[in-house]
Amino acid sequence: MIVRIDIEQTETAAFAYRVSYEAETLYDDEDLPSFGEALVAAIEGLAPDVVGVELAYGGVVSGTYPLDVVAANLSQVATHAVNTTAAIFEARSR
Repeated sequence: MIVRIDIEQTETAAFAYRVSYEAETLYDDEDLPSFGEALVAAIEGLAPDVVGVELAYGGVVSGTYPLDVVAANLSQVATHAVNTTAAIFEARSR
């Protein structure tokens, strides 16, 4: 199974996540202090049959990753998601 993880910045220093499968929310949480902590919390609750995640930040999908790649490279995956979203928003504002 490949799930989708949506992460949003809800305040200056607060993040929320939602994990879904086929548009149905499996679980979510909010008021986490960083993007990285929201990503870790989202992954920690995944069922054993999850093999991959589609990651979106601010409504922009940064990629679909095997679960073990995300777990082993959290910082790089998080940075890529933030940078991808920033680049898309910059391109929209031109």
